[in-house]
Amino acid sequence: MLTASRLRHGFPSGAMASAYSSYHGAGNASQQFTATALGRWSILNKQLPAVERINALHVYDFDNTLFRTPTPNPSVWNGPTIGKLSSQNLFATGGWWHDNRILAATGQGLDKEEPRAWEGWWNEKVVELVRLTIKQPDALCILLTGRSEEGFSSLIKRIISSKGLDFDLVCLKPQVSPSNQKFQSTMHFKQLFLNTLMETYKHATEIKIYEDRPKHTKGFRDFFTEYNRRQMVAPTRGPLLAEAFQVVDASGKLDPVVEVAEVQHMVNLHNEALPGLGQNSRQSRLKIKKSVFFTSYMISVEDAKKILAVAQLPPDLREQDIKLHANNILICPRPCPANILEKVGGLGAKMLWEVTGTACLDGSVWAARVRPVPSTTVYHTDNPVPLVVLALRRGARPVDAGRITEWDPLPESQSFVFETTVGEKVVLRIETEYPDEDEYASLFVSKAAKRKHVGEDDWMPRNTYGHYGGRNETRGLHYGGRGAGRGRGGSSGRGPRGNSRGGGRGTRGRAGFQNYRSLDDVDHKNAPGGYASQMEYEEAYHPPGQVQAVPRGPRASHGHGAMAQGRGGAQLPGRPAGVGQAISDADLQNFY
Repeated sequence: MLTASRLRHGFPSGAMASAYSSYHGAGNASQQFTATALGRWSILNKQLPAVERINALHVYDFDNTLFRTPTPNPSVWNGPTIGKLSSQNLFATGGWWHDNRILAATGQGLDKEEPRAWEGWWNEKVVELVRLTIKQPDALCILLTGRSEEGFSSLIKRIISSKGLDFDLVCLKPQVSPSNQKFQSTMHFKQLFLNTLMETYKHATEIKIYEDRPKHTKGFRDFFTEYNRRQMVAPTRGPLLAEAFQVVDASGKLDPVVEVAEVQHMVNLHNEALPGLGQNSRQSRLKIKKSVFFTSYMISVEDAKKILAVAQLPPDLREQDIKLHANNILICPRPCPANILEKVGGLGAKMLWEVTGTACLDGSVWAARVRPVPSTTVYHTDNPVPLVVLALRRGARPVDAGRITEWDPLPESQSFVFETTVGEKVVLRIETEYPDEDEYASLFVSKAAKRKHVGEDDWMPRNTYGHYGGRNETRGLHYGGRGAGRGRGGSSGRGPRGNSRGGGRGTRGRAGFQNYRSLDDVDHKNAPGGYASQMEYEEAYHPPGQVQAVPRGPRASHGHGAMAQGRGGAQLPGRPAGVGQAISDADLQNFY
């Protein structure tokens, strides 16, 4: 909760007042401020209360304030692509915040979510505030969003109606204002509306606005301060007690399969629209590509819990000092060369392993030794002894487990067999499509697409069990032969491109994501929906109510090329916490 933005007495210069009037349309003497005129801002066909009946104006933002709007998933996309998706410049037909299919895909989709009122996708504290406003007889309840009126009116009406939220006004951004004024930005649109709102309901003594974006919260405070200053110079209705509440960002995530399908459809529409833009267009064909961080025998969450149970971690370890893994047996870092991939059976190949021992290195690295079942099975690992990194103390690296030489045998009563699947740890990225680029070349960020330090943005967030990346992708369930290998199995050549040490540098991960812009000032795209190619994802989707851990970027790889745990974190691609206090678990009446 933010305290009220109290009046600051003072007198602006004539130039300042003139600029304010021009920007907010207050200088138009012919403009009529009536309830009927105000209603033209709303998508609802609803008669507004009489002006003299209203003493309080309560305004609520939609995206990530009232509703947990899905944002691009950092477990699916790399950092630069998250910025591109949120930008107005990538797609010829509009981006993430202008495509109503993205919002309609929330949860399990419109058809399933509407009957259950998008349960779990609301900021229930703000919902309760809205209900309190609706019950207050002298308060006007307004939903104000920068979503485009043409593209989102029907969908947003269905969403709020399903929750039973009876707003007096639901205002989305039109092409121009009812007085035919163009908007310079989303903030300009909102301030023009707020000016009309306050000038119409002249008897109101307070206005409260709830917003999740710190930049917008500050913009509203400055706007209200300037408005009240103007009332001291050239009064039109008298000053108000103005409060701008900073609401904790409450964004959600789509199912990753749905998210990629929708973005692929956006890419397809962009590519189809390019011929109509003319030869002078600077936009190019786009393609979704993947970046592979490593290939491994991936372990299920259930088996990871079993393996961790034999780790014998010190009981006094603090949660923030240790990172749990137990999720894979590393085959090789980066994209797996074709000859090694063939020897392990290809992506999706299944294999059985038995835990035979455990070890701890310098009180910082815990690992489990494993062997294939049967013992004659051919395999390939990046370490001399096949092992599972179980846990790392802060500052330790997965590659350090390769230094372990002494193992404590596991009693037969504790030994068990588990199954793995050959898979890749990947993120996706959107780049220019090159006709002569083959599949293997597309795995690497092209030089033309690189920005300064772009490689350092290309990191994988971690998830619950500490995967080096943010999700598993398991493709093409292959079973069968694994080829010749080293020792009891595995190829003698380790690492990509036959490198004997499996070298190759990883990304350092010191650069973070850009803060996303929830609504850019560009025309929306409202094209028919559809799904493109399907891909399989695991552990990248956090259903409503689950909290994602803050991802961290991997440091440069060393030794055998295993990805190392990052020292520093990178901020989630959302909005910063901002200034002032935020609505939390305190009594809602205090904020109302």
